[in-house]
Amino acid sequence: MTIRQGRPRARVAVFACVAAVALVLDQLTKLWAQSALADGRTVPVIPRLLSLTLVHNPGASLGFGSSMTWVISLLAVVACVAIVVLAARTVSMRWNAVLALAFAGALGNLIDRVAYADGFLNGKVVDFLNYGWSVGNVADIWLMVAGIGIVALIVTGEPFSKADLARLDEMRAGSDTRQDGGKDASKGGDTL
Repeated sequence: MTIRQGRPRARVAVFACVAAVALVLDQLTKLWAQSALADGRTVPVIPRLLSLTLVHNPGASLGFGSSMTWVISLLAVVACVAIVVLAARTVSMRWNAVLALAFAGALGNLIDRVAYADGFLNGKVVDFLNYGWSVGNVADIWLMVAGIGIVALIVTGEPFSKADLARLDEMRAGSDTRQDGGKDASKGGDTL
């Protein structure tokens, strides 16, 4: 009984820790970028692959939705709530960690939209990682890693919920019955 009670607490603790660390890293790097790159210069890091350039982005990725910043902000609020609900429903620590990264990414950019707003949720996101074709931030990296993680968990069949675990147990039980040749060990005969 205590093991079952501890597991949800452990998942909550992991979600909170992963999300907090990821969010703090995002916000600290944005503060650094606003201080170190405020003069408008570009600092090459890896020639032709990565440089550091401060940009205040009103839109989403690649500048899409620049005139609809408040809509993007509302979608981020909805995404944060949905991620927390999903994290509360999962029984998998792997799903929990991936969802925590997604939450930190969405919340990190939402914080910018609220903190730097001069109207209703119309603040600009602090971007500084210049890939040449796009400029992003650490929150965007968390979102990308979470997206890749979600695909990997789906492809590998990582159970998400109690229902998924039950189906997996049923499949394993069916597989064990087939491997036993349909014999019922307690009766010594075939099972129907």
